[in-house]
Amino acid sequence: MSRVLTGIQSSGHPHLGNLLGAIRPALQLADAQAEPAFLFIADLHALTTIHSPHQLRENTYAVAAAWLAMGLNPHRHVFFRQSDVPEVCELTWYLGCLTPYPMLANAHSFKEKSTHLSKVSAGLFTYPVLMAADILLYQADLVPVGKDQKQHLEITRDIANAFNRVYGEIFRLPEPVFQEETMVLPGIDGRKMSKSYGNTLEPLGDLEELYRQVRRIVTDSTPVDAPKDPEKCTIFKLYSVLAPPDAVEEMRQRYLRGGYGYGQAKEALYEVLRTSFATERQAYHQWRADPAGLEAILREGAEKAREEAQKTLQLVRQAVGLSASSSVVKT
Repeated sequence: MSRVLTGIQSSGHPHLGNLLGAIRPALQLADAQAEPAFLFIADLHALTTIHSPHQLRENTYAVAAAWLAMGLNPHRHVFFRQSDVPEVCELTWYLGCLTPYPMLANAHSFKEKSTHLSKVSAGLFTYPVLMAADILLYQADLVPVGKDQKQHLEITRDIANAFNRVYGEIFRLPEPVFQEETMVLPGIDGRKMSKSYGNTLEPLGDLEELYRQVRRIVTDSTPVDAPKDPEKCTIFKLYSVLAPPDAVEEMRQRYLRGGYGYGQAKEALYEVLRTSFATERQAYHQWRADPAGLEAILREGAEKAREEAQKTLQLVRQAVGLSASSSVVKT
């Protein structure tokens, strides 16, 4: 049996890249295992960029609603909020004491902002250690990751190996699971779809806003009558991920023949976004209207997560020479 673990930051309403590149493949992988998966909302990680309590809470509920709308069964898997398991912070300290400075200095999360060190917090610098604690605390075997998180999982394995060499075999070494076809989706400006770029499509949200987002997709100036290269078009790339193969091939041929405008392609993309997520959209709005229900599910999941976390933490505290019993807190 393999234990799957994954987390997603509480950074706002999940966009298409989150849904197809993270949530859906994580659930497919989790449901394929006999053992329950550990799936969490990484609200502690979000604190490196979000400093509004209201926004953080709202984002957390939005992400929780999206996971549930996409088919997560909280009775089958352990679904929880990262901050409801304080043991992860304690483990972060122990792991940090074995993590060399150069390893963190070479992490993408730090290097991207290292030219403006005044804006780099200690939390951002030690981000990979908290991520390692997230994974190792629950003895995960399989971790679905995107290309941008590959390095952090490698760091996690390095930290686990270092701990095991010094203190004995405590941690399992997690393996990454990549979803190649949806690893990176283009946003409406052609760059990687990301909240930080403001270039997202949000199919679970308001349909009028979704339509406006689709209409803003950047295209070239090729005339309607002229043939077009589908492989260079963001609209076609997104459509090919969502539509049936025969519909994708039909759009491809229309591009190549000419007489098919980008406006028509955008209409087709909007329609497939609208219909493909109709059931999930309805469920998402129902959950968003029930914060008490979301809170109950997250707290129940946290109780299960803490049981496993405390088992690991007792082993770690014994291994490093601390009292094992003092970390156990009854919930």
